[in-house]
Amino acid sequence: MLQGKHIILGITGSIAAYKAASLVRLLVREGAEVRVVMTSLAKEFITPLTMATLSKHPILVDFYNPENGDWNSHVDLGMWADLMLIAPATANTLGKMVSGVADNLLITTYLSAKCPVFVAPAMDLDMYRHPATQRNVEVLRSYGNRIIEPEEGELASGLSGKGRMEEPEEIVRRLKLFFAEKRELDGIRVLVTAGPTYEQIDPVRFIGNYSTGKMGFAIAEELARRGAVVTLVAGPVGLKTPAGIVARVDVHTAAEMFEAVTGRASEQEVIVSCAAVADFTPVAVSGTKLKRREEHLALELEPTRDIAAELGRRKSAGQLLVGFALETDREESHAESKRERKNLDLIVLNSLRDEGAGFGVDTNKVTFIDRAGNREIFELKSKREVAYDIVGKIVHLRKNRNV
Repeated sequence: MLQGKHIILGITGSIAAYKAASLVRLLVREGAEVRVVMTSLAKEFITPLTMATLSKHPILVDFYNPENGDWNSHVDLGMWADLMLIAPATANTLGKMVSGVADNLLITTYLSAKCPVFVAPAMDLDMYRHPATQRNVEVLRSYGNRIIEPEEGELASGLSGKGRMEEPEEIVRRLKLFFAEKRELDGIRVLVTAGPTYEQIDPVRFIGNYSTGKMGFAIAEELARRGAVVTLVAGPVGLKTPAGIVARVDVHTAAEMFEAVTGRASEQEVIVSCAAVADFTPVAVSGTKLKRREEHLALELEPTRDIAAELGRRKSAGQLLVGFALETDREESHAESKRERKNLDLIVLNSLRDEGAGFGVDTNKVTFIDRAGNREIFELKSKREVAYDIVGKIVHLRKNRNV
């Protein structure tokens, strides 16, 4: 998939720069033409001679050659490339990319690039998890850059944690997947629900759940990346809107989510109900804060309106409905029953008994059950990878309407 592709590799001043040698070798072996741009500090970690030998091209560091005045045009580079990869990307470089501080050839090339940009951060764990770095990562993602998250492991500082640059083999695999993908969902209208709902008890308390919205947001982002026109209906979460989302509708309660979803359902070709919607809500809401007292407090609850069931009842010809089931026992039978009762084409099951699955984590382990009773069981993956699998299944179901 990389045969004949023009790839710019940007290398910054990180100890992980040693991995760039393997990265270039792998890219060239796959048939890519690689031009390397290094920052001045990157030369302290790996030599331009090494990178020139492996890439079979001169290495670019400065804006011009001081000996003869030859100009290294960042504009021409940006137009030449099919893809730009910055690996490793230091905290310093991430900050410059966000703010547009164009004081070196790598950043000016990035700002001029008309191609997709992949970024593989590498730094110590405290630097990576610092709010400034995390903000920069999210801003870059919102610009449309694709972030290759660092791995956990032993770091150059001697500490252990998240900050290791992803291994070259995995980076190349992701680039190959990117070029292999088609925008199979161009123009398809999709609505995604994500996050929890909060059912108010009094002005300061609510009934809720542990959903963070990460799974639904990852699905929305993957759908948009494949060309879908995505509306994201989100419960109360602290997540930034993914790039490519056409509309985001923020709600708090199950009733608000019901109105937001059903009011837009007829316009959608696909609906993915990923939100963890409350099944019950208080009958009465106190207008003032309930005070502590010695006797027990009893809350009377009533069922909320079932969004997935209503969508199934209203389902139009050709519309695809995807639901989720989070179970703690008899997982597959409960999920299959839910799929049938709510007229879903696909249900995505996960179990709280699986370590690393469910709420509040960045991973998930799921099983697909479709209308024909077919089951696909996946191993534990990042939620972004799970989103990739879910959207791939949606594409498959749309192509095979009888499934």
